[in-house]
Amino acid sequence: MEKRPLDVAVISDIHLGTYGCRAKELVNYLKSIAPNILILNGDIIDGWQFSKRYFPTSHMMVIKEIMQFITNGTRVFYITGNHDEILRRYADVQIGNFALTDKLVLEIDNKMTWIFHGDVFDNTTRGSAKIIAKLGSTGYGMLILFNRFINYLLKLAGRERVSISKKIVSGVNKAVSKINDFEQIAAELAIEKKYDFVICGHIHQPQKRVVETSQGKVTYLNSGDWMEHLTALEYSQNEWTIFEYDEKQFPATTISDKKQPVTVMTDNINLYINSLAI
Repeated sequence: MEKRPLDVAVISDIHLGTYGCRAKELVNYLKSIAPNILILNGDIIDGWQFSKRYFPTSHMMVIKEIMQFITNGTRVFYITGNHDEILRRYADVQIGNFALTDKLVLEIDNKMTWIFHGDVFDNTTRGSAKIIAKLGSTGYGMLILFNRFINYLLKLAGRERVSISKKIVSGVNKAVSKINDFEQIAAELAIEKKYDFVICGHIHQPQKRVVETSQGKVTYLNSGDWMEHLTALEYSQNEWTIFEYDEKQFPATTISDKKQPVTVMTDNINLYINSLAI
């Protein structure tokens, strides 16, 4: 498969080290793109559920592909999330083409894009509510395993797949979003700071929409996740789009160890790491 050139690719909420992670599909996706900049927008490795007893080869292959990007010249930015918050103590570390940060601002084609995970606006990830959030995260993993078992039986019966976990999580996220006004708060703050785009992850809901207030407007984007939606954000040809994984376009043969060069051109992109405190 020929690699698609991209200015920027943003992925989030991979949750490596959990049963719900769709690592094989993500490896296929990573092998199909040639981004100038790759942004890992939080919850990449799940520190809440991490266990040395479960980290399969496919999960290691994701890390391998990311390392290959760095080796080939792609600039990789790891923005910390709540599940990998332990890394926040090392924010601002830069080694070659790799940088670890809490937030990032890109100037792309003379437009400003503010990128952060988004858990800072979610009260359920702090204080005593964090314990409940961790229990919910474990239950989500079990739900996904149950969902896969159901789909296996449906496949044997010649029936279409269903997504029980997606429907349940969608409902939960809508409730959380309503309480915290997650998207609206992020958008309004971005408008106040005169940004053109604001990108988050965290709530596992891919989104692209324009938010307008009396002070102006901003395009809000969310990269979704690689557990249920299998989505990413891509910037190419002066436009942000949501990529949705289609397994029909990615045969298993795309997973190989063959190295392919990546051409890097970042003349139209300026970077501002941790330039704005939330």
